[in-house]
Amino acid sequence: MNADAVKVLPGKYCNSLTDYSRFVTREVFIGDVPMGGNNPIRIQSMTTTDTMDTIGTVEQTIRMVNAGCEYVRITAPSIKEANNLAEIKKQLRMRGCNVPLVADIHFTPNAAEVAARIVEKVRVNPGNYADKKKFDQIDYTDLEYRAELERIFQKFKPLVGVCKEYGTAMRIGTNHGSLSDRIMSRYGDTPQGMVESAMEFIRMCEELNYYNLVVSMKSSNPQVMVQAYRLLVETMVAEGMNYPLHLGVTEAGDGEDGRIKSAVGIGTLLEDGLGDTVRVSLTEEPEAEAPVAIALVQRYALRSQKSKVESQKNETASSPLERAGERLLYSPYEYKKRETYEANAFIGGHMVPRVVIDLQHANLKDPSVLNAAGYIYSPLLDKYNMGEQSVDFVFLGDSLPSFNMPGNLRQLYNYNTWKKLVNKMLCHPLFTLEEYAAADADRSSALNLVRITHHDLETEAFGAIPLDRSLVFVLETTELHGMADQRSFFLKMLEMGLDVPVIVKRTYDFESPNPKSKSQNEEADLTSHFSDLNTNLQLFASTDLGALLVDGFGDGIWIDAPQLPVDVITSTAFGILQATRSRISKTEYISCPSCGRTLFDLMVTTQMIRSRTSHLKGLKIGIMGCIVNGPGEMADADYGYVGSGPDKITLYRGKEVVKKNVNTDKALDELIDIIKSDGNWIDAVEDI
Repeated sequence: MNADAVKVLPGKYCNSLTDYSRFVTREVFIGDVPMGGNNPIRIQSMTTTDTMDTIGTVEQTIRMVNAGCEYVRITAPSIKEANNLAEIKKQLRMRGCNVPLVADIHFTPNAAEVAARIVEKVRVNPGNYADKKKFDQIDYTDLEYRAELERIFQKFKPLVGVCKEYGTAMRIGTNHGSLSDRIMSRYGDTPQGMVESAMEFIRMCEELNYYNLVVSMKSSNPQVMVQAYRLLVETMVAEGMNYPLHLGVTEAGDGEDGRIKSAVGIGTLLEDGLGDTVRVSLTEEPEAEAPVAIALVQRYALRSQKSKVESQKNETASSPLERAGERLLYSPYEYKKRETYEANAFIGGHMVPRVVIDLQHANLKDPSVLNAAGYIYSPLLDKYNMGEQSVDFVFLGDSLPSFNMPGNLRQLYNYNTWKKLVNKMLCHPLFTLEEYAAADADRSSALNLVRITHHDLETEAFGAIPLDRSLVFVLETTELHGMADQRSFFLKMLEMGLDVPVIVKRTYDFESPNPKSKSQNEEADLTSHFSDLNTNLQLFASTDLGALLVDGFGDGIWIDAPQLPVDVITSTAFGILQATRSRISKTEYISCPSCGRTLFDLMVTTQMIRSRTSHLKGLKIGIMGCIVNGPGEMADADYGYVGSGPDKITLYRGKEVVKKNVNTDKALDELIDIIKSDGNWIDAVEDI
């Protein structure tokens, strides 16, 4: 139980940065459904019913299992609910449902000890199991800190004893928003604090010779979540541990936002070969979560078969993570945007990432075609209304529009078509590498975009290109593990000391009978079970592009999906930038997924709050069903709406309580009044 800060070296959190290789963990049995080792990545979710509603919980559990859940978690906020888990389990078994059950515990060690005698697994939160969070800042001496750990150890020890006796597994589930005052005082609100919070409990378990553990590092901020899991793995490896990982972004929200935010966090780690079970936390019915998790996980089945690196060898990551002289080229544990020059005062440098949309096959005779790209055309005024989600570039290929483009929208043309344009204002060429390297190339004095792949960096053509500050790369890939391929490009750029801005392009051709590459066809086959192509795009693009953006790689994104409407692609692109905190274009909702502790209808309430506040760009509003998930879980929010009792809401400004026990019928109006009084309210502007 060492209270000293964990010191780690970069490079050992995954097998490989350049190829898919699943990191092998200890096998842990949860009932008769083992996790970790070489087992499949498991799917799970959590009930939203009152745990005392036995029949309702049983029926919801069966629906969740039918949707694909392999474990089902149920809240046990007190001994009463913990005891009722026995009846729920009995009824499930009588109905032929043998799914392993997990008890969710906060604050109540005695409930955990009861539940551990009944269910297959208990989840404890080290931030509140035997600790406290009152937002007190206490300067602990080393002796006082060790004394606190000893106190917690004595409270935690009985639960470990019960788990050992009954063969019950345990998840040590750290949440970013519920770190204890003790951890916060020493480590701060950081990924390292999250890791140490869990490691303290893991070390206690190992001291008691208990190893049936699963670990999680959840946050509503995907960037923090990714950094924490990576640091956790690095720390465990340094201490000779390899416990399975439960992946999830907490309070992800609903709809498109919830799916994109979940995919950015979960998908990034799956790309690194990390993760043994997945829970997608949506503010929707729990049976809606499993299909999303399945779509994320099944993408890696084929990659596991094709991995060039044997997953049994948990090797260190590749050399670009290591030190070059005294300079660390890249750290996966903290965000730092890759340094690039600012091209044409528009892209790169400190500019927000730019969005490119392909309109080459659209009806370029009708100006309203730009509505889907965020430029709303008014025929009456013959003007465009630009919104917060208006794209920066449209790619027109070899097609020419027959109407005037908006005065701030840049157009991209294939090089040979661009050469023939009479008026090149805001029109830029897209070259192949060979075209740009040619001695007689007619280059733009403003911006030159060049298509490139990772493998082009070793070619003669690349060595011949002029590296002036008009150059922007458009990075493409046809590899099955495309994110790692594109990450390899960025790592090579760091090694070469090149600061050229890069637009990351990904193409998704889910239904084409003649896809552009064999890898795309194989991936399309994997997703054929999931009929909603919009969701496929949200999950795949958020994983592939989000995984690069959370590490600071990319000055723009270009999503190409021929089967999908342009407005869906536009919304997905801006959603990814929002989820990675790269470019804020709308209100963010940190909304918990609901559970048996929830004190109001979260889905209805979230939609109600969204309907009146969705125009408040940049604000983060937390919507929490109970005090367990607030204020700690929404510590990142500007304002909070938290259930405090039946039909009662407590309103927060940041971590500060502003109004307590407000009636639900008045709570939203009161919240808006608080936002207005802070000067953060603007009236919504209707589209033309």
